[in-house]
Amino acid sequence: MARTAYVTDLKSLQGECSANYLRLVRLVGDMEAGQRRQIALRGDKQHFGDLQLYIHEQAPYTTMVDVSQTGPLDKVLEGPRMRVHLYHDVRMAEVTDFQRERHFNGRYRYPNARMHQPDEKLQLNRFLGEWLAHGLAHGHAHYASEMP
Repeated sequence: MARTAYVTDLKSLQGECSANYLRLVRLVGDMEAGQRRQIALRGDKQHFGDLQLYIHEQAPYTTMVDVSQTGPLDKVLEGPRMRVHLYHDVRMAEVTDFQRERHFNGRYRYPNARMHQPDEKLQLNRFLGEWLAHGLAHGHAHYASEMP
């Protein structure tokens, strides 16, 4: 049976990016460059980590936000980390860095040297959406601070 080439699902990708923009705007509010917000994540009355948002850079039409999570396994495993670009003119947010890897293509041939999935970019943006939705639903103790 012949394999068919993966075709980028632009409609789904744009939908994810639009929804993530709205989620991030809710979470960062009026934060400015250099500010950090920690959101304590709880489940069944137990604290299991902090979602951290850091405004890396701001410009009139874009904002770069570093999103990461700390938790009880930090000494064993590196928590998820990504950089997200918010494009204010089109109201979209896109993952541009994940775990120190940058610039993801819309599709990849599979298999490939980095073992990216054919729809890696869409999957990363979906992961961001689930992560942010969880923070909005289960996050507590919002506060912002300046970086030292």
